[in-house]
Amino acid sequence: MPIRFPKKNRRNIVRQAPHDDTPVPLRHSTRVRLRPPRSDWHKRNFLTSVLIPSLFVKRSGEYVPPQFPKIRAGEICITWIGHASFLIQTHEVNILIDPIWSKWLKVIKRLKQPGFEIQHLPSIDFVLVTHAHFDHLDRRTLRRVAANQPIVVPTGVGNLVHDLGFHIVHELDYWQTVELGPLKISLTPCHHWGARFLADLHRDFGGFVIASNGRTIFHCGDTAYFPGFKEIGDRFSVDLALLPIGAYDAPTGREVHMNPEQAVRAFLELRAKTLIPMHYGTFPLGFEPLHEPPQRLLAAARAHGIAEKVLVMTEGKPVVL
Repeated sequence: MPIRFPKKNRRNIVRQAPHDDTPVPLRHSTRVRLRPPRSDWHKRNFLTSVLIPSLFVKRSGEYVPPQFPKIRAGEICITWIGHASFLIQTHEVNILIDPIWSKWLKVIKRLKQPGFEIQHLPSIDFVLVTHAHFDHLDRRTLRRVAANQPIVVPTGVGNLVHDLGFHIVHELDYWQTVELGPLKISLTPCHHWGARFLADLHRDFGGFVIASNGRTIFHCGDTAYFPGFKEIGDRFSVDLALLPIGAYDAPTGREVHMNPEQAVRAFLELRAKTLIPMHYGTFPLGFEPLHEPPQRLLAAARAHGIAEKVLVMTEGKPVVL
């Protein structure tokens, strides 16, 4: 049982103790280098070709009150809110992952409305945040969501959320698991970085495996392709894999996100049953057109004979699996 902290305590952060049989944590994440790989990366101007034109684009999408279905034991209801934000529901609990309702990431405009307004959320039992980047850890949204429930983050991220209204903050190292009610939540490695600011290198980053009632969901967080997907698939039997497919044509030329073809490769190595794409179509974070990632994903899935395993979701539309 985690230690309970009074709400007035601003350091209500609990870190899991390492297992006795693994005195040294198995850390297989790899951190993306901040230096661009090519000296000519600056020849393309992200400001004038993407950011400034996006300011004159009207946001697409509309707010429609969601119709959340009744969920039976053994079922999982998934609602894509947009970008990497998901509402996961079982017949017992509601989980929110990387929630962001903000219309701006500093100077980057949100070009697709969230699937529904934040006040239409059901009561949230647990919140998960994969890393500290502004498009995944949105303090304004988290403050509105917080209702004295637990939140789970990677090691080093707890101090960014401990004062927002959560009862307890669980910090996980890679491969560690915390039990919250009927859920087992594990942090997995990835190939990314977790700095909130440029020199903020002490914060970890990763994905989450959520196990409940014999079903398993893998939210990959943010990552470029790396060889660790096979190990994740070996350690967990993944039913639903939520994998990023956008922002792969980065302004600096660095490989910081998977492209759609790499997402298909990761899915195959995970040996998961269903691929749900995310992290595209919401914020203009790369040079690629916002409509391109799902088209490339479906083409790659057809080429590998797994088109029937891909579920392209619509923001705000719950799907029961």
